[in-house]
Amino acid sequence: MNTGILSSAVSNEKATQYVQEVYETVVKRNLHESEFHQAVKEILECLTPVFAKQPKYMEAGILERIVEPERMITFRVPWVDDQGKTQVNRGFRVQFNSAIGPYKGGLRFHPSVNASIIKFLGFEQIFKNSLTGQPIGGGKGGSDFNPKGKSDGEIMRFTQSFMTELYRHIGPDTDVPAGDIGVGAREIGYLYGQYKRIRGAYESGVLTGKGIVYGGSLTRTEATGFGCVYFVNEMLKSAGLSFEGKKVVVSGSGNVAIYAIKKATQLGAKVVACSDSNGYIYDENGIDLKTVQRLKEVERKRISDYIIEHPTATYVEGFNKIWSIPCDIALPCATQNEIDEAAAKVLVANGVKAVGEGANMPSTLEAIEVFIQANVLFGPAKAANAGGVAVSALEMAQNSSRFAWTFDEVDDKLQTIMKNIYENSMHAAAEYGCPGNLVVGSNIAGFLKVADAMLAQGII
Repeated sequence: MNTGILSSAVSNEKATQYVQEVYETVVKRNLHESEFHQAVKEILECLTPVFAKQPKYMEAGILERIVEPERMITFRVPWVDDQGKTQVNRGFRVQFNSAIGPYKGGLRFHPSVNASIIKFLGFEQIFKNSLTGQPIGGGKGGSDFNPKGKSDGEIMRFTQSFMTELYRHIGPDTDVPAGDIGVGAREIGYLYGQYKRIRGAYESGVLTGKGIVYGGSLTRTEATGFGCVYFVNEMLKSAGLSFEGKKVVVSGSGNVAIYAIKKATQLGAKVVACSDSNGYIYDENGIDLKTVQRLKEVERKRISDYIIEHPTATYVEGFNKIWSIPCDIALPCATQNEIDEAAAKVLVANGVKAVGEGANMPSTLEAIEVFIQANVLFGPAKAANAGGVAVSALEMAQNSSRFAWTFDEVDDKLQTIMKNIYENSMHAAAEYGCPGNLVVGSNIAGFLKVADAMLAQGII
């Protein structure tokens, strides 16, 4: 980390004005893109002390360049449903920053996907990927296609059409997509098959999150959920606490949530609730993970079916009502902005001690402020959920070497990476005047590596 202070340091007022001007330009250039505005504002406000101490970043226009994607691709995705009717969706890929490595970031298939969401995710990915210590830049992509309720044949036809355009813009050393919401093992398999078919080459490093039999990495499936818990565990240890005996609430019931539940339980916690987009289940005996996994990953049913097999459990309609449950540790692992200011205040009033963001930007800016003011241990998404992309980078390394590590080897590397992210973020927060603030620390630590690479490479 390059944190040397130049003798020509400027005032905080000048640095604040500079950051505000850049943010206002972002808003004007990207009208009606509220999610992107939110992500940019959260990061930029944390960087003011960096520009005050090291004005070289202002003079080189680093901020003006880093908020503008290197490339934004939008394309049509036509496909035929099981009734023979032609459907048309919109595909996206933002290639945001390649200063430290090829673009890297997932694909999200969800009706809410639009330019704003893809850009917010891609912007966050720059700093998250930097924090991992791996040589990967920031990107993201997806489509407004909804995989829920679709047959395997429809999923295959859509993903093949999607890849028929996307393949032009990706490659093992150019841009390496992975999964995200709505894109799991099935979708990655179809995407890779179509890429291989078009390219006529076995370039296994072009996608991550692949099946083990065709180039995937052990521990990749578990990585984001495990990594989130490893990060929160570091926060807890710093306060003399642990997961042992703690009551935990985890939102979501997809890949991230499932493995966050698994690891938290292994560390001695009792996870009492999880959710899907319709509502949540509460089981005072502790969530039966095998039931949740079967319902969501195999049978693709709603979480409400859990109570059929566990009649003592409770199901409540309403997605974000889950945050009314008293808990020691909250792990939001579902989607963006699921914890608003009101929900954060309820969590604090109920005695929450730590919050670890397993999803991307699951807390609003107002909610984050509530947690920080209440001295809740808070692990921001770009740090706490970086485990997935970290192991994706390890998958890329294995693909390049044509060699595979064991589960324990990858898991050990993941634990080391998450510990390093925590320590580097804490160090940056202290060095720039915000000791203990992991929001500030992670943003600064992620920014400095990318900024120094951009300085070294000139105005491009």
